[in-house]
Amino acid sequence: MQPYVFPHNASSYLGPHGDPPLSRTGFIILSIIMALFTGPAIVLNATVIIVSLMHKQLRQPLNYALVNMAVADLGTAMTGGVLSVVNNAQGYFSLGRTGCVMEGFAVSLCGITSLCTVALIALERMFVVCKPLGQITFQKKHAAGGIALSWLWSLTWNLPPLFGWGRYELEGVGTSCAPDWHNRDPTNVSYILAYFGVCFAVPFAIILASYAKLMWTLHQVSKMACVEGGAVAKGEMKVASMVVLMVITFLISWLPYASLALLVIYNPDVQIHPLVGTVPVYLAKSSTVYNPIIYIYLNKQFRKYAVPFLLCGKGSAVEDEESENLTTTEMTTKQVSPA
Repeated sequence: MQPYVFPHNASSYLGPHGDPPLSRTGFIILSIIMALFTGPAIVLNATVIIVSLMHKQLRQPLNYALVNMAVADLGTAMTGGVLSVVNNAQGYFSLGRTGCVMEGFAVSLCGITSLCTVALIALERMFVVCKPLGQITFQKKHAAGGIALSWLWSLTWNLPPLFGWGRYELEGVGTSCAPDWHNRDPTNVSYILAYFGVCFAVPFAIILASYAKLMWTLHQVSKMACVEGGAVAKGEMKVASMVVLMVITFLISWLPYASLALLVIYNPDVQIHPLVGTVPVYLAKSSTVYNPIIYIYLNKQFRKYAVPFLLCGKGSAVEDEESENLTTTEMTTKQVSPA
């Protein structure tokens, strides 16, 4: 059976002298690598959703965004991850033109929603801890509004390729689809520039600004407490470590992807090996594994219920009382809130 061949496809990387982008062995290796990311991503994110439905204690407004991120990441893993495993195993994209557009739209919708949710989490933490609007209680309506905005924002910027502004095409070694970074048409270039401005630069700016404000507030509290090595100082260091970890993983996951796309836009004649073009794609999809580990399984509330669930009830659910009921953010809120 011969692989399905697309018509003119501006976004597929061509190997030297028109050779296949990878050998058969290369495709199998990529399929295995993607499976190692996709399997855990599906299990971890599905666990978060299930335990949240099972345990009322987890259904708090501050946790809504975490569950929303798990839903988006599960969608990315189920569409982009599973299809990448299958297509790499076959050595070509097997779903045809319509399948390419559908996959590109679904993966982009879920991926950008997850990215926006990371920014939403940073913003929520900043508002809860720093209280820039005064003593306003963070309620369900605020959490639900933020979640709705993340999906609406993503939908707004991923629908245009379906109606002619931009398009979805093959990327990397030609086994997955995404917005077309290679097409030099001015209309397509304008879409890509706008896309990265509002879907990458804006969320990243929100993340940096929110965590910078949060860290400054914690630092001021630590100075006022005047307790070297005390509870406040230790809490500040713990939050600082988490913030650095979150920012670094965000950059590892998304910066190579954004940089490659913008490089191709500004220098269309640049020669990129298919494998080099595929690495940023896989790094971005790998965030579906990093996110639940960093944002959820390092959260003691979620870990209390998720770990025993994953271990079929064999794990110990006994935690220190304070650790059970308070996340770092909530503990910090009490320290920062004015009397």
